Amino acid sequence: MNKYFKLINKVTVHPTTWLVVGIAVITAHFQALLMLLTVVFVHEMGHACAAVYYKWRIKSIKILPFGGVLETDEYGNRTLMEDLHVTIFGPLQHLWMFLLSYVLLLIGVIEHETFVTFTYINSTICLFNLLPVWPLDGGKLLFLLLSLRYSFIQSHRLALQVSVGASIILLLAFIAFGQFSLNIVIILAFILFSISIEWRQRQYVFMRFLLERHYGKNQDLLKLKPITVDENEQVNHVLQLFQRGYKHPIIVTKDGKERGSLDENEILHAYFTDKLTAIKIGDLLYQY
Repeated sequence: MNKYFKLINKVTVHPTTWLVVGIAVITAHFQALLMLLTVVFVHEMGHACAAVYYKWRIKSIKILPFGGVLETDEYGNRTLMEDLHVTIFGPLQHLWMFLLSYVLLLIGVIEHETFVTFTYINSTICLFNLLPVWPLDGGKLLFLLLSLRYSFIQSHRLALQVSVGASIILLLAFIAFGQFSLNIVIILAFILFSISIEWRQRQYVFMRFLLERHYGKNQDLLKLKPITVDENEQVNHVLQLFQRGYKHPIIVTKDGKERGSLDENEILHAYFTDKLTAIKIGDLLYQY
């Protein structure tokens, strides 16, 4: 139980949150802001508790004015189901918060107006975080969904591209419905900034994904999915075919006929330890 209480030490408040706090104080919306921050905190602690349960390495829990970010040292080598559980455990917290507020209304602890305000904030935060936009929960769920079909590097790139498109649609929707405000500007600016940072770091994220596999962080991956490549393919191109949730035997062919096979660990060893980054996979076959 102590490990869950220690999560409090990981919590940090993002600067944009303080800006929104200032706006709320000036506009006399402090009670609504307190509800919002409570909902966001509980949401993020849901993610964090699930991550602790699965023994993830947590770096920080950032509180934002519209959600939060759980930063970990996990780079795609946990099982997809485990990653799904950590992702959805945040949105699930909104259910019991709604039920609790309803019970408090029934027994007269809170007034109807307070219940309506809390319900609006609670549902808005939940639904907003399920939008298919990085780094929201919906963006991460999109990444997981794409990972069922595409390689890690493709899934990551597609998730970020869809996030940009969805952000533009969201911006146009706010303008069309006359809901454009300073808070919306702050939120969208943060989202676009986060997407741009993730896009610039996508090669680094991919390397961490491969390094963790190289050092045996994918021991729980029991499903085999062979990758068939021509002998002239370079090692670095073959690595770009690696997919989340699978261990890959590499089938090497020449003129459409199988010449031999390599274990993914042999390719990772050649790439990271022997620095054979541009060697042809066929030449590597002879070495092993």
